[in-house]
Amino acid sequence: MGDAGGAGSGVVGHRAEPVGRESWRRSLIRSAVLLFGTLVLATAFIAAYAGALHDPTPRDVPVGVVRSDQPARTLLAAVRQQDKALRAVEYDSRAAADKALNGRDVYAVLASTTGGGTPALTLVTASAAAPIAAQVITQIVQTAAQRGQVPLAVSDAVPIAANDQRGLVPFYLAVGLVLGGYLGATVLGITLGTTPRTLSRAGARIGGLAVYSALLGLAGALVTGPGLDVWHTHFAGLVGAGALAAFAAAMAAAAVQGWLGLLGTGLVILLLVVLGNPGSGGIYAPEFLPDFFRDMHLWNIPGLATDLVRAVVYFSSDAAAWPAATLAIWAVAGLLLLLAATAIRGEGLHSWTRRPRPHPRPQDPH
Repeated sequence: MGDAGGAGSGVVGHRAEPVGRESWRRSLIRSAVLLFGTLVLATAFIAAYAGALHDPTPRDVPVGVVRSDQPARTLLAAVRQQDKALRAVEYDSRAAADKALNGRDVYAVLASTTGGGTPALTLVTASAAAPIAAQVITQIVQTAAQRGQVPLAVSDAVPIAANDQRGLVPFYLAVGLVLGGYLGATVLGITLGTTPRTLSRAGARIGGLAVYSALLGLAGALVTGPGLDVWHTHFAGLVGAGALAAFAAAMAAAAVQGWLGLLGTGLVILLLVVLGNPGSGGIYAPEFLPDFFRDMHLWNIPGLATDLVRAVVYFSSDAAAWPAATLAIWAVAGLLLLLAATAIRGEGLHSWTRRPRPHPRPQDPH
């Protein structure tokens, strides 16, 4: 049976409507506030996705070139004069340029050759970093080479997986990991309270979320590996990357909710979904996005998770260093903020429990 305020119900999972005029009025006000907040988030979601993705335009897409390679530099300079789609990044040697390609600092490397005594160019791309970026670079360089009547050979040093031709699986995997992470923290906030009462309880919650994140990382690796057969290697690396991404999202959500309560969930959704997903560079390379979203993938959790998955599966450890380290910082910062919320807003270091007030005994009218 529900109580007078509608807080309970005789059926598990259901909540009774409020009973009484005053209780109903308070519920209507609370509902109006929450619906307004939801309206704001939904509108922001539409604005962010439409604003970021409605007109993807390449700008300053980095292409590596050796500093002493005058023919390659000349072609890229000519392309640059026509529009700002590509940006030449100079290196001292071809080895350094190739290392940058494997570290995801550039999307392609352009170099000149003299095979058979005839000047020619070679373009080496890494489509696994961003298939659309590799396609755009290839089209622009091919057009410029044809205009200059210079032979061009194109190869792909880091091809995308055969079962992921559009290169979207890393992004969707990252979305699932981040979603699962903050939903896990939210579930514990609803069932156990948003702010742990003692540090020991906070530690237990953190440990539970760590185990949950590890299981989610394992599930993601199983689905994309043996399940869908997208990737055949790097299983352990995928598990670790997935666990780290999920735990970072869970700790960020738990920390915000620890300080702001369940209303903090709106802020979490704003950071991790409304701004995080379009700013992750998962659908398009960051160089195709408006300025506001362009570098967001370097610090937001969905972008870092997407970059880390791509790095683990396709690229060198250099490419994984930044996203892994930054996700770890998110996780540690969230953990410390949750402990601080426990110490200040819970009962923290005092570890004492409030006792319920005894109800006054009714007086005998006689």
